[in-house]
Amino acid sequence: MKAVVFEGNQKPIELIEIPTPQPGKGEVLVKLSYAALNHLDLIVIKEVQVVPNGRVILGSDGAGVVVSVGEGVTEFVPGQEVIINPALRWGGDIKAPSDEFEILGFPDNGTFAEYIVIDRSQVYPKPAHLSLKEAAALPLVALTAYRSLFTRGGLQKGQSVLITGIGGGLAQFLLQLALSVDAKVYVTSGDEAKLASAVRNGAEAGFNYKKESWVSDAKQTLPGGFDLIVDSAGGEGFLSLIELIKTGGTIVVLGRTAGAIPSINPRLLFNKQINIHGSVMGSPKEFEQMLNHYQRYKLHPVIDKTYKLHQVKEALAELEKGKHTGKIVLEIQ
Repeated sequence: MKAVVFEGNQKPIELIEIPTPQPGKGEVLVKLSYAALNHLDLIVIKEVQVVPNGRVILGSDGAGVVVSVGEGVTEFVPGQEVIINPALRWGGDIKAPSDEFEILGFPDNGTFAEYIVIDRSQVYPKPAHLSLKEAAALPLVALTAYRSLFTRGGLQKGQSVLITGIGGGLAQFLLQLALSVDAKVYVTSGDEAKLASAVRNGAEAGFNYKKESWVSDAKQTLPGGFDLIVDSAGGEGFLSLIELIKTGGTIVVLGRTAGAIPSINPRLLFNKQINIHGSVMGSPKEFEQMLNHYQRYKLHPVIDKTYKLHQVKEALAELEKGKHTGKIVLEIQ
């Protein structure tokens, strides 16, 4: 089979032929139709110097068709369309993952390949209203967005939520999920076109963080502050979020695209009774809840561009530019 492999950041990724894996006990062999890119792929490529087993197949998100199953697997049959949960070995506590938690694609072989063998516990029936291409765009970011909004953020109908950095895949999922429960959604971006697009898609208003007045503009728009802020950037801009959250509100941190957060005055935290939660990925229960949510509300993920598997380098370059709106997907076969 063809697969995109990574051997460490001193070597370029390669598309090579390797043997097709076969399912063992409790495993499922899936012929992948589509996979989707995530910033995690860029982080692995840039930051991992040594791959434990010499090489690894990249990719966390994927959807396809069951080819065969290993001993003891009865819930899946050949020909069934499925989606893969990339949150591996989460454990039994919904509050936080186990020490064995990993994300598919490193160090475990991922989805940038024609086939994947994976434990039955990571395989779910594809929501009927989604195409395989749409299903492949869901797993990592939709799970992260769902947990951030509802489990960690406690978002309720009618509450106000600020989503930072609208435009990329994760922010689009946050927008879509928040709107589905009739939340009042506000967004930030440094791109006026992305702000306008978000408003067209249901956001109440957008704020350009490149403008010095954006914080005061946000305060004027929502004087009482936001019930929930979901931030994927961090960096110096995080200090503005402390100003904008309402007393007793919650900030969920799920990314670091702007780097480390500088010092925060603790007085602001305890005086405003602020809750700050970290969040990434989610439990098996939340993955199932996320799929049910998409099925119930008939939601469809936003897909920006589709590349062929052999164009993976071009796809990753497009992801790194950060100009996309929605997910970047690989068509595998």
